[in-house]
Amino acid sequence: AARDAVRCIEHTMVVVSGEKSVYRAVIAPSAPSSSEHRDSEDGPASPTADPHMPQYQRALLASYSYVVSAAVDRLLDLIEYTFLREAGCSATLGSSTNAGDSANAALGGGPNGAASGNDMDIRSAASAAAAGLRVVDGVRMLGPSLSKLCELSSLPGNGLSSSADDTTIASALCISLHRSTVKNCSKTLENLARSIQLDPLDGPLHRPVDARVAKLSSDVVHAIRVISPFVSAYKSVSKRRALPWDPNIGENAGEMDTFVRFLIKQLSISLSGKAQNYKNDEGLDSQAKSHLFMMNNTFYLLELLAPNGVYEGSADGGGENYRINAPWFKQKMTKSFESEKAKYLTYWEVLNRHLTNVDDRELNYQNNKDVLSLESGRLLKSRFSGFIEDFERVYVVHRNFTVIDPKLREMLQGDIRRVFLSRYKAFYDKYSRIQFSKKNMENYLKYPPQKLDS
Repeated sequence: AARDAVRCIEHTMVVVSGEKSVYRAVIAPSAPSSSEHRDSEDGPASPTADPHMPQYQRALLASYSYVVSAAVDRLLDLIEYTFLREAGCSATLGSSTNAGDSANAALGGGPNGAASGNDMDIRSAASAAAAGLRVVDGVRMLGPSLSKLCELSSLPGNGLSSSADDTTIASALCISLHRSTVKNCSKTLENLARSIQLDPLDGPLHRPVDARVAKLSSDVVHAIRVISPFVSAYKSVSKRRALPWDPNIGENAGEMDTFVRFLIKQLSISLSGKAQNYKNDEGLDSQAKSHLFMMNNTFYLLELLAPNGVYEGSADGGGENYRINAPWFKQKMTKSFESEKAKYLTYWEVLNRHLTNVDDRELNYQNNKDVLSLESGRLLKSRFSGFIEDFERVYVVHRNFTVIDPKLREMLQGDIRRVFLSRYKAFYDKYSRIQFSKKNMENYLKYPPQKLDS
């Protein structure tokens, strides 16, 4: 629809240009020459001049103005239709009328953040915003040429000087066209930000039961990528409209990065709310699931949007290869990821409390000197059994989690190994050689380090 709207602008330019050519063809043969025009200023008109020519020219000018005004008016209707029906601008999401409200209210927040009935999902809102920016791009590039075509001063025989007031209704409509397009496009941008803010915090679709990457993160990455090519169009909007995330206008208005940063902020707030709701669930895995959920999502965002060693994406290029090259993004996501990973690994560090050495003076053997005494054997039995109990408990809890990204999965496995495996290997190698149980040694030694490492 946005591409069709831009084509309509081009078609209108063809119509207006054609009307101007028709006017020239009709009026030019009978238009007074410059010498005749000077004669008329210095003295009486030429005897051969048609006394009805001025009325004839004014009639043609009025006809031209009427035709091109109708064409531009129709173009304005079509672009309005594109925004109202295709881009969802019939009403801003949960619209607010108080311009002095906070960003939440300016984005359309109702009481307690309630959503209105006109809510759009994030991908639809992103498509609408991209469509709006595309139309702004078309109006920004073609609008001045269309407005110039609608002026009367460039017409032959119009009797107007270049400084005269030659504004037609069509010229005024061209100005309205640009203002209306900018206004409606700003609504689509606000709707996109609002749709992220209103993403539900609960439900299997929005908060996966296995703590995998949320659909919200995927949708926001898609949204940023589809709007990223329209840097100039966004600047055209932000220069003329005060936006909730950027109240400055004119040359002080922010670039596309300002809007992207605001979207990432809304995404982070929503992800944090979802993670907090995991902690409210029942079960032993609720806390760990919260941390893994944030790890999955922040790592996903880093992989898809942060610059990396394989390909340094360009913020100017946009599209599928768009990367946020500004340092704030990578710093923010990395800090969040490392913080959540440290919290997650604490669930595995509990295993180390069982891997303490036993003082050799406490290891007393029975008379045959091959088997530890009952009291000394209990010291090692409690350590091995405690490790096995905690390991199985942690493993059962964490095995139901999902880490789809192979790089993240391999990284986490390596981090978990480094938490306890080297200490366990040293402990196992030292004490597995000692006979501390007469009948159940295999039960205490059922997890050799090689098995855990695999």
